[in-house]
Amino acid sequence: MQKYLFKLDNVIQNYSWGSKTSLAKLFDIANPNNQPQAELWMGAHSNGCSKNAETGELLSELINQDIANYLGNQTASCFGELPFLFKVLCAAEPLSIQVHPNKANAELGFSKENKLGIDLKAPNRNYKDPNHKPELVYALTKYKAMNGFRPIEQIIALFEEMNLAPLTDSFSRFKDQPNSEGLKLFFKEIMSLSEAQKQVTLKALFERLKQGSETEQGKQAVKYIHHFAQFYSNDIGLLSPLLFNLVELQPNEAMFLYAETPHAYIEGTGLEIMANSDNVLRAGLTPKYIDVPELIANTKFESILPERIKMQPNAENEYPIPVDDFKFAIINVQKQAKNIPLNSAEILFCIEGNICVSSFGKEIMLKKGESVFVGYCLGNYQLTGLGIIARAYC
Repeated sequence: MQKYLFKLDNVIQNYSWGSKTSLAKLFDIANPNNQPQAELWMGAHSNGCSKNAETGELLSELINQDIANYLGNQTASCFGELPFLFKVLCAAEPLSIQVHPNKANAELGFSKENKLGIDLKAPNRNYKDPNHKPELVYALTKYKAMNGFRPIEQIIALFEEMNLAPLTDSFSRFKDQPNSEGLKLFFKEIMSLSEAQKQVTLKALFERLKQGSETEQGKQAVKYIHHFAQFYSNDIGLLSPLLFNLVELQPNEAMFLYAETPHAYIEGTGLEIMANSDNVLRAGLTPKYIDVPELIANTKFESILPERIKMQPNAENEYPIPVDDFKFAIINVQKQAKNIPLNSAEILFCIEGNICVSSFGKEIMLKKGESVFVGYCLGNYQLTGLGIIARAYC
């Protein structure tokens, strides 16, 4: 049974927007080549599969060879794979504005693009797999993001304050129909601007920014637009702070990101857990392909009230995840040993301190920045030591 408990050797993704210092500062993870270290992946995804640190075997291969013991029959029958991907995400620059499709649309889109013969790595490929991609983010540092459409009255107030002449007709139609359908049309028209129309609109925006803002809401939006312009000066995503909720998580705060909800991570380091998918429809702050019709078809044009964005854990520090693909909890390990029963496979990540994970006589010591895989068949495991563990399971 001891073979089902092992430390993980994880992949670091060197995306250009990643921080060069965050993993080293928080977790003493070396960066000898001074590369951007954007994401540390823990899981069995084919684009960055963890390995058993003791044997070098891929986690995906171990699971495929013995799925019932590694995952349990329920997870195996429902998902056929480890259903979540767990990450440390370190953003030094803004990520693209994204929407992830729901499960049904992902299945349809994946099948359609396969039939059309679009290569999985083609730049115009939207659907890399048939899965949805809801996400939870747990902040380790101050963490800036955008999450969902603002309340419509806020959007109208901000665009009125900006008074962008090139958008006058579109904005007038939106004000005449201040609801979900009106927002959909307004967003679609913004995303469908020709290159010439976009240039004129952004020129008007930059002229207006010189005047600043008189409202707190406007000042924050202007600050974010200026920040984005350092990286994407010719991008329609510069209008996004006028449309989307601006969120600033403090360390130990969390938020959930639903499928079909526009969002972007801007700056900071956090833990991210998501369904095991790589489906992304982009909506700005990117040089990459934007498929406007598919984006519109996969977006819910519903406002999210800002006060409902942050998630609160229960008394056991478990977060109320509204999907079956994953669960997330924070465990404070103190002097008294904790016994954790298993309902699925788990990945544990040590945020702070030194923790011993044990089961069936095998002990693994974790220091901050290290992780361990716990197979379902072990039934339970014990935690001793002093520190904080993040728990990914389903």
